[in-house]
Amino acid sequence: MISRRAFLAMAATGAVAMRVSTRAEAQKPDKLPHMGIVGIGPVPTARALAESVSTNPFWQSMKQLGWVDGQNMVVERRFGETTDQLRRGAADLVRIKVDLLFASSAGLAKLLQLETKTIPIVVGRADEDLVAAGLVESLAKPGGNITGSQLLNDDLVPKRLELLKAVVSNLSRAAILREDVTTSLLPGMGPRSDEQIALAARNLGIEIHTFTVRKAEDLEVAFLGMRKNRDQAVAVMSPAFMFKHRKAVLELAAAHGIPAIYELANFVEPGGLMSYGVNVAEMEQRAAVYVDRILKGAKPANLPVEQPTKFELIINLKTAKSLGLTIPPSLLARADQVIE
Repeated sequence: MISRRAFLAMAATGAVAMRVSTRAEAQKPDKLPHMGIVGIGPVPTARALAESVSTNPFWQSMKQLGWVDGQNMVVERRFGETTDQLRRGAADLVRIKVDLLFASSAGLAKLLQLETKTIPIVVGRADEDLVAAGLVESLAKPGGNITGSQLLNDDLVPKRLELLKAVVSNLSRAAILREDVTTSLLPGMGPRSDEQIALAARNLGIEIHTFTVRKAEDLEVAFLGMRKNRDQAVAVMSPAFMFKHRKAVLELAAAHGIPAIYELANFVEPGGLMSYGVNVAEMEQRAAVYVDRILKGAKPANLPVEQPTKFELIINLKTAKSLGLTIPPSLLARADQVIE
């Protein structure tokens, strides 16, 4: 049994593990498959975790597939707010020999792959091209211990800038907001994304300023920088990190009056201006199917990487009005969902 002093020492280094212990686990610990997850951020409260799981499309799909944590599987979670903390969490999951690892982004998948080349890894929603990132050999035949879904979010930045241009009158200066807690693990992807953004911005006549954050406290500094630069809009990237801090991002965008476009609809429903990207629920359902198949014996090397077939435009008219923006009727007609 761990002492309170030892627990606090672990928490200080970010190596705290959250383990869900149940009667079922206590009775049959060796017969239940163990799934390990590395997540960005501090260890959540039990209540916050329960609420997240109950509304998460991935876990809803897992339940439909017959998997319930504590009944016929055990979920091990590790959290961290820095690359080092996340790396220690990943190493711990490998040390306890979980049967499968799950990551919500390509950066986290890379971090897990640095620790193991044998334990299967499923990526729930990679922003980057997994082949270009060096995580899989090909989309059709991943070839290693990683498979899952890629959202192509980075490839959609030019389209998001185009949408901002359509909404913000005379848009000539815009910001890109991203993180490098996990993306720093994929050094080749940054320049590739920057080239795409620079080319798109030039074609649209937009001057781009990039703000990179490493922790939640950097967000306010970034938005102050946008105001100083007189940026008229911002494209928010890095959904795994930004989603964890979405409340702060949304509040700062509103407080500074900066129109923002996001990668996920989850940002628009609580007050974000608009999003353009995949249906995340659909992609997470696909990821759950892969977890199910691997837990039943399939090999990730033989499971093709899933890609989206449809992209959705979501617009929040209430937020547009608060920002003094008029959404063109042609854009409203194109929207998959309009929040009023």
